[in-house]
Amino acid sequence: WLLAIGVTEWGHWLAPVSLALFVPGWRCSAGARVCATLGVVAALLMLTPLIRAVPVAHDLPMQFSAAFGEATPRSSPDARPRRAPLDVVDLFSGMTVAPISPESLVFAKRDGETLSLDVYRAHLSPDAGGTGAPGILVIHGGSWQSGDRTELSTLNRYLADRGYVVAAIDYRLGPRFAFPAALEDVRDAIRSLKANASLFGLDSSRLVLLGRSAGGQLALLAAYTFGDPAIRGVVAFYAPADLDYAYEHPANPAVINSRAILESYLDGSPDRVPERYRAASPIQFVGPLTPPTLLIHGGRDELVTPLQSERLAARLVEARRPSFFLRLPWATHGCDANVAGPCGQITTYAIEHFLAAVIW
Repeated sequence: WLLAIGVTEWGHWLAPVSLALFVPGWRCSAGARVCATLGVVAALLMLTPLIRAVPVAHDLPMQFSAAFGEATPRSSPDARPRRAPLDVVDLFSGMTVAPISPESLVFAKRDGETLSLDVYRAHLSPDAGGTGAPGILVIHGGSWQSGDRTELSTLNRYLADRGYVVAAIDYRLGPRFAFPAALEDVRDAIRSLKANASLFGLDSSRLVLLGRSAGGQLALLAAYTFGDPAIRGVVAFYAPADLDYAYEHPANPAVINSRAILESYLDGSPDRVPERYRAASPIQFVGPLTPPTLLIHGGRDELVTPLQSERLAARLVEARRPSFFLRLPWATHGCDANVAGPCGQITTYAIEHFLAAVIW
């Protein structure tokens, strides 16, 4: 799985290496010609994700406008939004991200655990009218058992540099703490962020939740069940949205023991605690007041099947709620680890435009 992330999101770097290793000796011998041929084939395979990303990037602006209307992403004098969903130059030069250092705040102490959040902000002037900047609450992944608020912080800095107050949070982890402990921690983090809004220059009436994997499940569930009008939207990367379905259709056990993880998180199987599986499944709470939703999932995800996002997207369409499902056919779980890769670029573009549509 981790190798798949490397090949699919850094393949444009590996392709020239394949050619450099094998092509120079193609005239030396029959064996060298075989190696050269294999090098060319390897290079083409390494470029396949990028080739598959091109049509997704081409169609994205029009699809997004159809889903959420025209919206201009926020920018600052030194930090402009992405020009296009996919930029070949950025694949090799990287994306410019300001070196913003976060400010930490303890937001809760529960059961001997001290929970903190890191706030990223660029100290820009407030919006017209003196209100603060909109906020983004980031919830990390890790199968509800691992990870912390420092994960994949490049996007946090990128968005903070463009005028958002970004708060990445910790939450209580399993197997010591089962559901709904982590969800309660998300609620506490939102409350603390609002209480300290003036300290961080935050407009506490404009928040978007963003989560990855297990954090995506928490972000969706919080957005769909808290009934907080300040939550203007939610972004979920490769998130399990129906935990009953996840148990009935487990991942490849050679990759991850998803049933054991679910039993740890929910303190039992669906047969023993069916109410917990329903209560932890965002798909169960889609309704007429569900906030706008951006779902992102890779077509090659071996840990959380893309059917999770597909099924939730269908339920959102059925409920006539503003939503968009961004499917990345080449990508796997954690594809946004490389913010300058095909997945990283396209998803950053989508997030910027989603934020512009729902939070301004």
